[in-house]
Amino acid sequence: MSTQFKADLHTHSTFSDGTLSPKELVDLSVSQGFQGLSICDHDSIDSYAAAHEYAKKCGLKLIPGIEISCEMFGESVHILGYAYNPESSELKDFCRLHRERRAARNEAILQKLNEHGFELKTSDVVDPKAETITYGRPHIALAMVRKGYVKDIQEAFRKYIASGRPCYVAGERWKVEEAIDVIHRAQGLAVIAHPHLILRDKIVRELITKNFDGIEVFYCRFQADQCEYWRRIAQDKKWLRTGGSDFHGANKPDVTFGVSFVGQEDFDPIWNHFQYVIS
Repeated sequence: MSTQFKADLHTHSTFSDGTLSPKELVDLSVSQGFQGLSICDHDSIDSYAAAHEYAKKCGLKLIPGIEISCEMFGESVHILGYAYNPESSELKDFCRLHRERRAARNEAILQKLNEHGFELKTSDVVDPKAETITYGRPHIALAMVRKGYVKDIQEAFRKYIASGRPCYVAGERWKVEEAIDVIHRAQGLAVIAHPHLILRDKIVRELITKNFDGIEVFYCRFQADQCEYWRRIAQDKKWLRTGGSDFHGANKPDVTFGVSFVGQEDFDPIWNHFQYVIS
């Protein structure tokens, strides 16, 4: 097993659109020789409470995380929040409101799918016993697979529910400034998620003027030279550098856990901030 310090700071669990539970992600991290982990479920902070005691027993440093869906200039932008107070009532209320927004969007998508001949009900998508799970399009896609309407999640998105497809509905998103504000009010660190995927320079230029604490420099399968531009921005802005795989388990089978990660130099400032917040 490698002795190099490694932490995957961008993973997803069953509390949003991942297929492994928080404890299973801890087990996977330990088995892969990782010493740090953050679970950044979409618009949900519940994975930390589900796994932090178990992670401590396993000797794994678990940092609370979240990924918030925002909008800028009409396009989707994602913001990561790290090392916040996991008991923050404001952040919990924020997540609850966003789950309500997502539920309304899901209903609109299901209506369109039914109009296109796919018989799907809310009960096919949502488990009423799991109220804290953030349901979204991946769960609708899974329901379509279970019903035999498509062969896999990718086909569901490609043909029906991706942006520009016939059953797509744009959800109500937060402003970037709102996401930064709620993360900071929860004593957390606000980070630009996967800037590698932002295609419009105008959005990047605007984002780096905002009151962020860091930027996701190392992401998914992007090579070192593709991350260099973002590393320079972090250096110029004196921002924290984060990184991770964006692992979703079977929902994104082409993304392997830990394919991207940070070392101790980048992990420790975030971990130390979290220790201060909870002290």
